[in-house]
Amino acid sequence: MIVGLPYAAPELADLTEVRGGSPYGAATLAGADGSHQPSEKELALARFQGKHVAEIAGRMHG
Repeated sequence: MIVGLPYAAPELADLTEVRGGSPYGAATLAGADGSHQPSEKELALARFQGKHVAEIAGRMHG
């Protein structure tokens, strides 16, 4: 089962900065040398997706 990032995540619609993440899932933009760290919005998307996956897993478990 693939569990993406729903449009309910407010940071997904925020276009005020360049960031990773799409309905397919949380992501970050990084350079080849790893000098770029995830932004607060990218981390928020990752947390949102983690909670979403846990909720779906809980429902599937019964």
